[in-house]
Amino acid sequence: MTRASTSFLPPVAVDPASDTPMYQQLSDWFRRAILDGHLRPGQPVPSTRHLAGELSISRIPVLSAYDQLLAEGYLETFTGSGTRVARAIPSMAPAAKRQRSLDEANPPPASRRISRRSGQLASPEQTWLDSLGAFRVGMPALDRFPTPVWARLVNRHARTLSVEAMSYGDPAGHWPLREAVASYLGMSRSVRCDASQVLITTGSQQALQICAHVLLDAGDRVWMEDPGYPGAHQAFRTAGVPMVPVPVDGDGIDVEAGLRRARGARAAYISPSHQFPLGTTMSAARRMQLLAWAERDDAWIIEDDYDSEYRFGGKPVASLQGLDTAGRVVYVGTFSKVMYPALRLGYMVVPRDLVPAFHAGRDAIDTFSSTLFQLAMADFIREGHFARHIRAMRALYRERRMALIRSIERWLGGRLRIIGADAGMQLVGLLPEGTDDVALSREAALHGVSVRPLSPCYLESPGRAGLILGYGGVSPAQIDEGVRRLGKCQAFSL
Repeated sequence: MTRASTSFLPPVAVDPASDTPMYQQLSDWFRRAILDGHLRPGQPVPSTRHLAGELSISRIPVLSAYDQLLAEGYLETFTGSGTRVARAIPSMAPAAKRQRSLDEANPPPASRRISRRSGQLASPEQTWLDSLGAFRVGMPALDRFPTPVWARLVNRHARTLSVEAMSYGDPAGHWPLREAVASYLGMSRSVRCDASQVLITTGSQQALQICAHVLLDAGDRVWMEDPGYPGAHQAFRTAGVPMVPVPVDGDGIDVEAGLRRARGARAAYISPSHQFPLGTTMSAARRMQLLAWAERDDAWIIEDDYDSEYRFGGKPVASLQGLDTAGRVVYVGTFSKVMYPALRLGYMVVPRDLVPAFHAGRDAIDTFSSTLFQLAMADFIREGHFARHIRAMRALYRERRMALIRSIERWLGGRLRIIGADAGMQLVGLLPEGTDDVALSREAALHGVSVRPLSPCYLESPGRAGLILGYGGVSPAQIDEGVRRLGKCQAFSL
């Protein structure tokens, strides 16, 4: 049996020992490939000379096979562009019909065994994520991103990539970027670190997964803000870590409640600067209490500082990590909210003695992040573009938050009560008790509005009903139109 893969075709197979003539084997193969949809209408096929060379056979049977296929209408020739699959053949229709027949003849078993973990990760249909418009949570103002500046930096490095830059990179990240991140965090977030403690990740979600696997064993308990970030729930579930819901009040996570519920917990996950989703800021007294617990009980604190750059009522609140004198805090941040989500770059700052363990954990998950984007990001920070972009977005998001509040007052009146600090890229509106916020979010999606329900953010049921509305990625006009459409939902029209 002779097999050859030509260009982007599936491997062509012929058997020189077969009683079937070679030209017929070839014509049969092409006919099946076309009918099964492996070769699409208009797709070029190899020249007869090239295919004969790939198969190490005479050109004569290839010519005969092509002549037969041309005569039957499976192939057609074009002057200057060679031979192609006939465009008149309906794309994929025979293949789809054949696949349906195969599926009906061989139905899958009634129960196919997969991991229990996958069942825990499954979530109800989230139709509110189908739209990129008003009010997708976590979406920055992509229309205001300095694309020309970023493109120039990426192109600068793409044109001069060294052999080292194209090879495997350091799992901890590109050193100049780690230096830039350490400098930025020290000045803007009062984080105490140097570049050796910084790890570059593919976003905060990966950082949380690394934390779960490096800091905790399966069965170790972790305090979780309740309500809290669903992505963190997923990260700890995949590590087999039981999550203990700890209520959040106006001062942040309730440490006393955590001690009552799980005194022996090994870690706490928090978002102290701008709690997700309620938007509260952890008080100084609560921060001291949490740090004392971690030092006393040999526990870890995972600080998720996802959008602390955007605080409108004064300077950003200093990080919890900057207050830590015992090396108990792992600090997690991301560029997704200040740059753009598809960049897939984040960072974490780890205690100095844990650096080797976190390097190994980072390497085990996906080795390293894109070197090209790390090179560009380092320059973006060092040349001052990052700081200028944050300043511009801080002013823009303040305007958009106020526009959203005005629109809610105009179209919804007192039917949505806004809570949370004057910060971030989203706000929470509480709904009257008994409202089904999941059903409301799905109904809003039918009106082209993406609002995230609050209740699924709770680990402890029943969760409070509310809506999380992101305003970062929508203009004032889109905000007003989105709230007007939201007001058409049944929950607001009663």
